[in-house]
Amino acid sequence: MTVYTYDDTVADIKPPATSVGVLGWGKHNLFDGWFNSVLTLVVVAFLIKALPPLIKWAFLEGHWASSGAGCQNGAGACWSVITANLRFIIFGFYPHDLQWRPLLAMILLVVLLFYSRDRNHWRKALGWGWLVGLFVMGVLLRGGLFGMTVVESTQWGGLPLTLLLSVFGLTAAYPLGIVLALGRASHMKAIKTLCVVYIEMIRGVPLISLLFMSSVIFPLFLPEGVTVNKILRAQVAIILFTAAYIAEVVRGGLQAIPKGQYEAADSLGLNYVQTMRLIILPQALKIVIPPSVSILISAFKDTSLVVIIALYDLLKTTKSVLSNPKWMGSSAEAYIFLAVVYFICCFFMSNYSRRLERELDTGL
Repeated sequence: MTVYTYDDTVADIKPPATSVGVLGWGKHNLFDGWFNSVLTLVVVAFLIKALPPLIKWAFLEGHWASSGAGCQNGAGACWSVITANLRFIIFGFYPHDLQWRPLLAMILLVVLLFYSRDRNHWRKALGWGWLVGLFVMGVLLRGGLFGMTVVESTQWGGLPLTLLLSVFGLTAAYPLGIVLALGRASHMKAIKTLCVVYIEMIRGVPLISLLFMSSVIFPLFLPEGVTVNKILRAQVAIILFTAAYIAEVVRGGLQAIPKGQYEAADSLGLNYVQTMRLIILPQALKIVIPPSVSILISAFKDTSLVVIIALYDLLKTTKSVLSNPKWMGSSAEAYIFLAVVYFICCFFMSNYSRRLERELDTGL
């Protein structure tokens, strides 16, 4: 037994080995009480039973570069459906020799997103950077400038289209949702009624109905000879749908702000715009970060519904590959690949929201 003298400080006394490191984490998270201990053992037994066959199917016996016929003769996973059709799955019908352009646009988008994660970079220069970046991405996809060949939007597809619909849709839907929430909380009857009607009507129908209306019904009201791009129509439908749900979440945040905050703003002589911009909205938006991100993640996944209006997003290009008799038996592998792509994007959004919550936490 270790005997500590009077001169030993508390900092020199180390905790038991079972309370720190891997052992401490396991004791606290996996074996904290009899119920958690039993549950941990059941999960471990299940993993021991399920993981070896899964690893054998996915990796040890998997086919990575064989033909469709070669996959059908084997027992392992046919990852060749991805490797052999990766360019079509990612870029759709975009001209093969010009696919460097959407690839460069996606890289630019990812760089901007990662750079924007740091709140220290949230300056006016970043806003200009986004404007320039969006213009460059549009030029890369569309062409027509600097000698680049024009590629019509009907040939856009795959991952660039999914990112286009989701990033632009979510970016535009959030401020629109805030405006709708402020309108619904307004004391002006006309504005409040309009916002209530809009929010309840949009929330009362599924997104698929709005997509159908934008694709089939909306063109019937246009003058003869006037057309609106199908991607733009789908984009507007996604924005309008997501904004209605964001509005209700933000309204909940506004209702959570104590009345004293409004009274303090009045005592300082702030007008309505200053009160909302400087005092109320920063607190309300911080409160509703978790539900807001949940809605944005759901909206990101719902962009796959554009498949029903014949837009070749990532899901549609993958289904087109599976319609080939050569790859019909490889749907599990293809959808696993899709799930991984969507998981990475959703995990990035969720992880950033947790980081933002920690940075904005004031301990109150």
